[in-house]
Amino acid sequence: MRHPREPAAPEVEAFLSHLAVERKVSASTHKRALCALLFLYREVLGLELPWLDGLERPRSARRIPSVLTPNETAALLDRMSGTPQRVARLLYGTGMRLMEGLSLRVKDVDFDRQAIVVREGKGGKDRVVMLPAALQAPLRAQLSSAHHLWTGDRDASRAGVAMPDALDKKFPRAGASWNWFWVFPADRHAADPRSGVLRRRHLYPRQVQRQRKAAVGLAGITRRVTVHTLRHSFATHLLQSGVDIRTVQELLGHSDVSTTMIYTQNARLLASPSTDRIFAR
Repeated sequence: MRHPREPAAPEVEAFLSHLAVERKVSASTHKRALCALLFLYREVLGLELPWLDGLERPRSARRIPSVLTPNETAALLDRMSGTPQRVARLLYGTGMRLMEGLSLRVKDVDFDRQAIVVREGKGGKDRVVMLPAALQAPLRAQLSSAHHLWTGDRDASRAGVAMPDALDKKFPRAGASWNWFWVFPADRHAADPRSGVLRRRHLYPRQVQRQRKAAVGLAGITRRVTVHTLRHSFATHLLQSGVDIRTVQELLGHSDVSTTMIYTQNARLLASPSTDRIFAR
């Protein structure tokens, strides 16, 4: 046993090799272990070790995402209810990620332009997604429900919702305004982890995930389905319908079109004739 401050290149390399070869951990787990070691040496021990930067990082396997057919998607959504169902319909109809949908603010929904502004998406990027006509009525109903909660909070002089960055200092009263309120607010208040102030947060992810899990079983879908599968299905179904891949790339917020290209294989497979028809010829 030696202190980590002493040269430990062989031990670190042996540990990471053990994880990959004997434990057979995934590439993401291997990367987390390496990042933890980098944090230990740089931030805790204050040591710069060039050999640690030179260690080879495993590449994650590029896998084809699981996608639902339109009928399976409809069956899944029909077996959900309430606010989680509205969230799931929004994710499928716009291609948003779960947290992008849950953290949506009232001011970012534009019914006149039939568009939604997604703030602080992956990579800190904003983007605009379409608001399908079929979602407008459910979304208006959701906003009506949210407005009832906002009115109750206002009348009770409760603290407003959390603001991004330092906007609460620049606009102290903005957090209590209707424009900044959540589209999908939680039904109860929770203490802000930073200030301890009781605030109303947005809907918790597990509430949507719990209903999704139950709906998958009720719909008789046997493959693995997550909330993110709705985003994959959105992209695949758009490509199947003939939408240009560059448009799909912008809607998903991908920096590189090669990331969007992974959906083209699913689109081709789902649009091609079944093997039963091929063998019957």
